[in-house]
Amino acid sequence: MINENRQILLTESETLQTTIDCLSKHIPLETQGGFSATDLYQILVRAASNCDSIENTSKMLKNSSCGRNIRHHLDKINDFETLESQVNLALKSQVLPRIKKRKLKLAIDLNLIPYYGEPSDNEKPYIYRSQAKQGTCSFYAYATLYLIKKGKRLTLAIRGIRNTDTTVAIITYLLVLVSSLEIDFKTLYLDRGFFSIAVIRWLQALKIPFIMPAIIRGKTGGIKQFIQGNKSYQTTYTMGKDPNNCVTFDLWIVCKYKKGKRNQHGIEYFAYVVYLPSIKLDYIHTAYRQRFGIETSYRIKNICRIKTTNKKPIIRFLFIGISFLLVNIWVNLLWRKICFLRRGGRLIYRELFTFQQMLSFLKQAVDKIYQVVDTIYLPSG
Repeated sequence: MINENRQILLTESETLQTTIDCLSKHIPLETQGGFSATDLYQILVRAASNCDSIENTSKMLKNSSCGRNIRHHLDKINDFETLESQVNLALKSQVLPRIKKRKLKLAIDLNLIPYYGEPSDNEKPYIYRSQAKQGTCSFYAYATLYLIKKGKRLTLAIRGIRNTDTTVAIITYLLVLVSSLEIDFKTLYLDRGFFSIAVIRWLQALKIPFIMPAIIRGKTGGIKQFIQGNKSYQTTYTMGKDPNNCVTFDLWIVCKYKKGKRNQHGIEYFAYVVYLPSIKLDYIHTAYRQRFGIETSYRIKNICRIKTTNKKPIIRFLFIGISFLLVNIWVNLLWRKICFLRRGGRLIYRELFTFQQMLSFLKQAVDKIYQVVDTIYLPSG
């Protein structure tokens, strides 16, 4: 028997309205005729919630505009820098209260989406070249800076990487974007893609505490020479042979026994570049791996990213931005709605409102508005 006196914390229509309000306020899209901006946002949200394409989403809904009309309105977006600024404002609008002027764990990641074929002149500035992956060396690349707080990852800023961007420029851009939040760095975790002399020197100059995996190359010499022994230890290393282009940093070597994992035995080594550490050697490997939890922002993002074969970088960025924004809205709703206020801090009932549940709410709410196709007819003639 259902207890009718139970308090309703959140409904699917409220979830959809919260999402549409955020999109319409920060990412204005132009429409015309009987197809309103709200219609466009709802179709985008429906496609994202089901990890589907715009074309298939429009076919699944009875009263939706056709895919061609939706793409026509999306093609009106033509200023990448403006859209990037709007998406970042939307992301920051969902930042939880009480994070300003506090020391927090932050992380910067690179996300690469394979690009195939020969890019056009309009696409070339946004195609990033990297090591071969999934049969290509060309990628749409995005750098994000996110907050790690109580097991939740909240994306604070995103940068669509240009082919002229250096790793130092990417970090600087992201730090500038979040400067208005007045966040102090307890520790900054960086992806191994940032391992370079320029980045290490730049972060040391800014006096930002950070942890970064060191890339172990070659058979002897370099960092490879420190991969030995059966105990974790700390040392220092100078990278670069040119006196005018080198850097000295603390290098922490971590030894982990495989213990039959993946049918392997023996010692596995990990090397980390560490600056102004706030943790001990025994914990650094665990601390760094926390940023790759089961529900990381990138893994979650992949289950709510609109599918497309469109190669326009600006449309790709819009779709990737919406996926990160949905994660932020979910975390914000958990903090504001699915919680119990008590002395000592909020009790958040995360198991009641998983991210998959939020996506289901969004899909169901849009389906009720446009109605799902439930009958197939033979074409006339």
